[in-house]
Amino acid sequence: VSSLAFLMMGIPGLEALHHWISIPFCALYFIALLGNCLILFIVKKTQSLHEPMYYFLSMLAVTDLGLVLCTLPTTLGIFWFNIRRIGFDACLTQMYFIHILSFIESSVLLAMAFDRFIAISHPLRYPSILTKATVIKIGLAIILRGMVSLLPIPFLLKRLTYCGKTELSHSFCFHPDIMNLACADIKVNVFYGMIILLSTVGMDLIFIVLSYILIIKTVISLATKEECLKALNTCVSHICAVLIFFIPMIGLSMIHRFGKNIPPLVKTLVAYTYLIIPPALNPIIYSIKCSHIREGWCLSLFCFTQHCI
Repeated sequence: VSSLAFLMMGIPGLEALHHWISIPFCALYFIALLGNCLILFIVKKTQSLHEPMYYFLSMLAVTDLGLVLCTLPTTLGIFWFNIRRIGFDACLTQMYFIHILSFIESSVLLAMAFDRFIAISHPLRYPSILTKATVIKIGLAIILRGMVSLLPIPFLLKRLTYCGKTELSHSFCFHPDIMNLACADIKVNVFYGMIILLSTVGMDLIFIVLSYILIIKTVISLATKEECLKALNTCVSHICAVLIFFIPMIGLSMIHRFGKNIPPLVKTLVAYTYLIIPPALNPIIYSIKCSHIREGWCLSLFCFTQHCI
């Protein structure tokens, strides 16, 4: 199995335009790398941002950077140099980290929803509930859950026999994609993949929705309309981050399991939307809605220009 190799796919039907298509992809990767690095820099250097909300935002930025770095080499390798071949072990490694980081991002978004719930529903108890030690414990629990839950996946794929077709559907390795290339019984893989997806990402989404139901219940009880709008305004960035992450992720999972007749181009575009758009948009969303981050961006830009001059 170790000598086995797969062929990755660029954008089906548009292979002749890969060099031109790489331009917007490079722009998105650059925005994602620059934006998330700046978020981390601003939070670290700004003392007033050393709060649970921004610690969780930093976790989100690190996760997004990881996702970008996982897919960037193979995606641009195909667009620029038509390097489609990837070894079996390298493919499993990429797949493992893509799925771990996706699960971690889901959990971080849940932690951010919990942060907003405590801040709005129990503002006086917020500092005592979400201490620095608690945030660290939440972060470690998130990483551990992702690593342990996905650990069996590479071993379940290694036990399968692969023959005939070796062409993947994307420019990266995705569990259902690899699994469907096996010429063996994959019922165990399908069952385990579904259970893990529902018990992690599925549960995270349910608890995020529940958090917002409780937040809305608290907001409705507030005395004035201004207080309601002020409380809800602190959640806008998070809601946008949840939507741009979960909608493509659910769409891609459904396509791989039930969309056999869906055109390959649609499957490819949904996959890119799922893995590239959130890391690129999250820093922009939080910069627009958060005055502290926006001020940090301006200060960083000013320092950079002064240094250049």
